[in-house]
Amino acid sequence: MDTKKVWFVTGASKGLGLTLIKQLLEAGHQVAATSRNVKNLNEAVQFNNAAFLPLCVNLGDDNSVADAIQQAYEKFGRIDVVVNNAGYGIGGTMEELSDEEVRRSFDVNVFGTINVIRNVLPILRNQGNGHIINISSIAGISPTSGWSVYGATKHAVIGLTEVLAEDVKSFGIKVTLIAPGGFRTNFNNPDSLVLAKNKIDAYSHIHTSLSRFEGMSGSQNGDPEKAAIVMREIADMTEPPLYLLLGSDAYMRALGKQDLLSSSYKQWETLTKSTDF
Repeated sequence: MDTKKVWFVTGASKGLGLTLIKQLLEAGHQVAATSRNVKNLNEAVQFNNAAFLPLCVNLGDDNSVADAIQQAYEKFGRIDVVVNNAGYGIGGTMEELSDEEVRRSFDVNVFGTINVIRNVLPILRNQGNGHIINISSIAGISPTSGWSVYGATKHAVIGLTEVLAEDVKSFGIKVTLIAPGGFRTNFNNPDSLVLAKNKIDAYSHIHTSLSRFEGMSGSQNGDPEKAAIVMREIADMTEPPLYLLLGSDAYMRALGKQDLLSSSYKQWETLTKSTDF
């Protein structure tokens, strides 16, 4: 159906966000897109039209986010779909990652999402409709060795999305949590991936794993064009999914985690119930 809508997309200068807004603009939608660098965003999109509003936003700054959302609302008169896509990978063990590195990742991956939701909800409530799409990761469901902090940020997005969906359902606002696997974007590259500066030799086996992950750039299974098409499709659904995995790798990892949890819960059932009165 692809009815024309007003979209607000964060982290739009590269990766899935960039692929999505290019498709949206080509299809005739109106798009407000955020980036830390508007020059890079404009160069990447190359779309000079009133339907496109590029915005320089520091997602960790609530005032910056509020101003951007207000600009989008004043220009387009409404906001129909919000895609919290901004985020980056952070690899390293807990012992290696500094306090600054950890907090910065939460500022972007978690608090940036929270700031957008908090500031856009009054608009969506007054409209009586809207759709919030939060991009997590399969790492938020089934994280792997060396990605503890990244997994924690993406797990947090899952938790807040689940409750958000219940909290705003009565206002006509829909919410979807997307957990992608590996896609052929720049995610594995240095501009979207931070590795702990402090390397400890005892974790050399994990460093090898992280280096292998970097080397996967360009060979991931996921097609970002197809992912963008799926996001457009669910935005047109009367009853969109609350949970949506993207990619066969995400599907297999999620089912594996589901089996692990089920067997673990059952294995320790007696001990679990022993704490009841």
